[in-house]
Amino acid sequence: MLFAWIVPAAIWLLVHCTAEACSKGNVPASKPPCGAAEICDKGTMTANTTSHVQPGTSITLSCQLKPPRPTEQCKIALFFNSSELVSDHGSSVSTGFLVRTYGKHMFTCKTVCEYKRRLICGIDIESGKESLNKKFGSLALSKLNFDATYTVVVAASNELGSALSRPLAFMLIDIVKPHPPNFLVEFDNSSATSCTFFWHDEAQARHWRLRYRPLTRHTWSTVESLNSEKCSLHGLEPHTAYEFQVSCKIHPERGLWSNWRSYQTRTPEAVPTGLLDVWYRRQDVDSQQQNISLFWKALSRSEARGRILRYTVTFKAPGLRSPPAGEAHVTTQTSLARVVPRVGYKITVTAENSRGRSPPVSIVTDLDTQALPPPRKVSAVAMGNGSILVSWDAPVASAASLSGYVVEWADTPRSSCPQPCPAWVKLPASNLSAVIAEHIKDDVCYQISVFALYRDRAGQAASVRGYSRAKAPSAGPRTYTTPWADGILVSWEAIPAPQQRGCITGYRIYLQKNDGRAAPRVYAVSNASAPRSLHIAELQPGQPYTLWMTASTAAGEGPRGNTQLLCLESAGHWMAAVLTCSFLIILACMCYIPPARKLLYSLLSVLVPQWQSKAIPDPANATWAKNYLSMKAELSLPPSLFLHSAGSFEEPETTQVEETLVKGEPPALRDKLLLGSGGNGDWPPASGPGQEEPGYKALPSPADGEVYEQQLPDLYKRIGVEEHTQTVSEYITNPIADTAATRPPPATGATGLPELECSPLAGFPTTFLTPILSCEGNLTLDRVKINCSSFTM
Repeated sequence: MLFAWIVPAAIWLLVHCTAEACSKGNVPASKPPCGAAEICDKGTMTANTTSHVQPGTSITLSCQLKPPRPTEQCKIALFFNSSELVSDHGSSVSTGFLVRTYGKHMFTCKTVCEYKRRLICGIDIESGKESLNKKFGSLALSKLNFDATYTVVVAASNELGSALSRPLAFMLIDIVKPHPPNFLVEFDNSSATSCTFFWHDEAQARHWRLRYRPLTRHTWSTVESLNSEKCSLHGLEPHTAYEFQVSCKIHPERGLWSNWRSYQTRTPEAVPTGLLDVWYRRQDVDSQQQNISLFWKALSRSEARGRILRYTVTFKAPGLRSPPAGEAHVTTQTSLARVVPRVGYKITVTAENSRGRSPPVSIVTDLDTQALPPPRKVSAVAMGNGSILVSWDAPVASAASLSGYVVEWADTPRSSCPQPCPAWVKLPASNLSAVIAEHIKDDVCYQISVFALYRDRAGQAASVRGYSRAKAPSAGPRTYTTPWADGILVSWEAIPAPQQRGCITGYRIYLQKNDGRAAPRVYAVSNASAPRSLHIAELQPGQPYTLWMTASTAAGEGPRGNTQLLCLESAGHWMAAVLTCSFLIILACMCYIPPARKLLYSLLSVLVPQWQSKAIPDPANATWAKNYLSMKAELSLPPSLFLHSAGSFEEPETTQVEETLVKGEPPALRDKLLLGSGGNGDWPPASGPGQEEPGYKALPSPADGEVYEQQLPDLYKRIGVEEHTQTVSEYITNPIADTAATRPPPATGATGLPELECSPLAGFPTTFLTPILSCEGNLTLDRVKINCSSFTM
């Protein structure tokens, strides 16, 4: 039965392939059997062989032109794949060619006229059975027995011959490829590292295989020879994205595997297992408080085993009254700073995710670290490529046991970040060196500190500056100069960190005379961490100088900074300035000592005129003002003399009066000027002893006929009386306007001193007498004169 089927099939394949090869042949029916030829419109091209030859065959190619013949300037040529084989001036040409390779060979015949080529005809020669065509044949077989074994042979032929393939024996179970199975993944709630697979397949597969990997890796873990539809996996990483793939086949030993079916998912979270790497910095705020800054590194993915939600930091001070569990702080950052009382603390830090907390990590902060010595001989060597080698020696012997070291580094402080966050690494006690590369950049200076750990306490630090690679500074320091003694004090600002380009190793100050004859003097400052100032002494007064400054790193000296032009003044000017400043300082100090201040006031009272020290009196306390108030009721001047009507408030009409000035014994009406001859004033008299005062006496009052010498000592009060008994308005004269017109020239006494006049006091308003002199009706104030001697001090 099997043989009866295979033989017809093989014959059919053989006939089918042979027929297909013949149908694709290039031998036309008109060609002679002895060779191949191509007849074209302009000529004919022939070969002495058929269009199919074996490799290694030598063929002869010919080309014959049809009339009309080309001109003598043209020639006929044969080409192989655009390469010229032979040419000749005539109507025909021929040449031999050896076929060495498989495939199609294209030959053409062309006419060549100068630089132009025209195609005449062409022919193709195939070499071998091998074809560059990627097409392949296929055949669908049906009604086959699942348990039977079949053999297949394929035959191919062409003009050169035929060939048979090797026999292929097979069963259906060997060539059937099942569909990939469907499966489901379930995780155990009690463990995030285990899961179970369930799958099923419609083709009734009896064998499965499983492979899985984290998405961050490229290698697979494979589990094969699975004979059941259930499988459990253990040892998975929590909170990790995995890819799972399952494949199946029908027979365990024979047949084809199905394609892989993939499924991606993330494993659940688990309780963190890693220990936080914690470090701290402590700084005193005052005598009672301190600032503790804590830093810790985030746990790795395998240690966190989930997304960290928060960190809990607990401060517990044994010497303070605090809760037994301590003061807890919660944060989502990897740092925490707190101002706390200035005592020692035990600080505990934990990390927490959705499943629980990590094991606690504790550190102890001590105020007194004198008993905890630092490492010795700390050095830093540039390694390049963003790394620094730090070495040290073990500290001197201590009563506390040494448990390890901490190497801390941070870039030098900048204005935008005065306290940069440090990076650190913890090492065992056996290590005396470390290569630091985390966050290390070239052309940056780092402050490196090494601490010795005594159990869970950090001792004193030993510090050094280091860099990975350095360049010369790109800018110079900015300098300032101040005269100081016989020289100058030079101060400068630090170069901005980006322009330092490494660790500054020193400075140079250049000072040159402006005559240009001598080289500048150089002052080197080797200690870059010293105070940024230098005193330059013994400079010549009056000599102009030019000063500038540079900075250096291990790579070399940078450019100069700003230039200062300076010249010291002579010693005489300095001495006068120093004496003046000293006198002012002593005078200011004396003003704060009561006895010295009193003595100074006494001295100034002798040097300064006495009237400058007099206080300006209050006019309301003057004697004449008080007397006038008492005499107000005795004035009998009716209001009708001052008002046009009793109910009007208009200013009354001024009455023209004539003022008579006489000397000696005056008639009844008389004026008198009083210059402080009475009272307790300190002004000197206007005339010498025994001399009469040539002043004017005041007019007698119409009420009582008495002179107003004591009642109004500082005013002119004039009352004009006509021949009739009508009383006119009274005026108060202005002392500034009428001084020259009404007062006599100053008299000179026995001492030769001129008569002192009372100048108007600028501190008093000119209307301060108005409320005192006001009475019923309107009183017109015309002129006022004030005698300073009348003020009672």
